[in-house]
Amino acid sequence: MEVVSPWRDSLRQLKKNRFALAGLVIILFFILLGVLAPLITDYAYDDTDPVNRLQPPSSEHWLGTDDIGRDIFTRIAYGARISLQVGFFAVTGALVFGTILGIVAGYYGRWVDMLISRIFDILLAFPSILLAIAIVAILGASLENALIAIAIINIPIFGRLVRSKVISLREEEFIMAARAQGMKNGRIILHHILPNSVAPIIVQATLGFGTAILEAAALGFLGLGAQPPDPEWGAMLASSRAFIQLAPWTLIVPGVCIMLVVLGFNLVGDGLRDSLDPKMKN
Repeated sequence: MEVVSPWRDSLRQLKKNRFALAGLVIILFFILLGVLAPLITDYAYDDTDPVNRLQPPSSEHWLGTDDIGRDIFTRIAYGARISLQVGFFAVTGALVFGTILGIVAGYYGRWVDMLISRIFDILLAFPSILLAIAIVAILGASLENALIAIAIINIPIFGRLVRSKVISLREEEFIMAARAQGMKNGRIILHHILPNSVAPIIVQATLGFGTAILEAAALGFLGLGAQPPDPEWGAMLASSRAFIQLAPWTLIVPGVCIMLVVLGFNLVGDGLRDSLDPKMKN
C-alpha cells in the first residue's frame, strides 16, 4: 500500500477543486500580464495622446484610452505588476511579524501574551481602512508607505491566528515529551510548533493577498497610494470616475481587474483551506 504524505494528499485534493483551479488560472493570467507587459504592448504606460483621448476600445487601443489619451490596456498590464507586488510584500511583512508575535504570545503566555494580545486588540479596534489612512497620512502618500500601512493592519490577523494554534499545540503530548527530553524552547518552536502551524498560515496568506490588493486599490482611489503617473488600478478608478457616463470603459476595466484578482485569490484560499483541513476532507 502506497504511503501518501499529508502535503501530497492535500495537493491531490486541491487539484480536484475546480473553483481553486479557476482561481489559480486567473492569478497566473495577471502574473503573466504584468511580467510580459513590455512585450505585449507598443505603448509606455505614461504615453499621452490628447488628440485620441477617451477613445472606445478598438484594434489600435484594445481597451480604449483615458482622459489624456493613455492606452488603458498598457496601464492595466503595468498596473498588474504594482498590485501583485503590493500584495506580495505587504502579506509577507504581515506574515513574518504576525507569526513571530503570535508564536511568542501563544508559547510563553502570561504577561508576554497579555501585552501582545492587547496590542493586537488595539489595532483591530480600528476599521482597517481608517487605520491604513491614518498611517499613510503620518508617513506621507506614496506606494511604499501604503505597503507599510497594509502590512501593519494585517499583522494582528496573522498574530491571533498563530497564537490560537500555538496555544492548542503547546499542551500536546509530543511537545511535553520534547520538554521532558530537555529540548530548548527555541528548538521546540522551530521543529515542532512552527511546522504544525504552517497550514492555517498558508491559507490566511493566500486570502490576505486579495485583501491587500483591495486595500491598496482603496488607498490609491483616495490618492494615498501610488502617485501619478503610476498605473495603479485604484488610482485609475479615481481618475476616471468623472467620465463614467461619457467613457464607462475607463472605469469598468480597472474595476473588473481588481474584482478578478481578488476573486482568484479567494478561490485559491478557499481551496487550500478545504484541502489542508482534515475535518473538511472527512
